[in-house]
Amino acid sequence: MADGSNLVTIRDIDVPFFRIVLILIKWSIAAIPAAIIVAIIYGLIFFLLGAIGISVFEWSGVPMPELPAPPAQ
Repeated sequence: MADGSNLVTIRDIDVPFFRIVLILIKWSIAAIPAAIIVAIIYGLIFFLLGAIGISVFEWSGVPMPELPAPPAQ
């Protein structure tokens, strides 16, 4: 090879089964906070889009439906 790179072929990786199980458990535990953060980001995005949509409707004069009052007890 004239460019100085070496080609490498991996033929076998010997990893014990329980080590792979531990890696997968760590990944699943690490995914929980990531999913919470992504849910918060999506919630903020949809909140902002909803607020923008409501303000555009009010600005353009489209009447917004009123929410019904909760029943009196």
